[in-house]
Amino acid sequence: MGTLPTISPRRFNPQRSAWLPILHTHRGGRHYTALFSNTPRAHDLGKTHDWVVLYADGGRRERQFTVITSMYGPLAGKRIVRGREDECAAHYGIPVGPPTGRASASTRGA
Repeated sequence: MGTLPTISPRRFNPQRSAWLPILHTHRGGRHYTALFSNTPRAHDLGKTHDWVVLYADGGRRERQFTVITSMYGPLAGKRIVRGREDECAAHYGIPVGPPTGRASASTRGA
């Protein structure tokens, strides 16, 4: 631990300290950046060292994903990609019910 370079985020950092670790890596023709979430919600829930924001640049466009530890429902305690809960449930071998048109219980509060 402590081997990644850290940056000084502008938000929620009145002392302007460099506390946010950042990872840059490449795989194939894609560049990835990973860092902990520095959103108001992550701060409110004490998840600034749990939730991870991933950026993937494959040439045509950058994509962003947020990985959280689910707090509710059948995925509680599991690492999931927000917006990809069904695929995450399949990965963990957890049955998924029919869509209800509402936010899934695994994403409430995130």
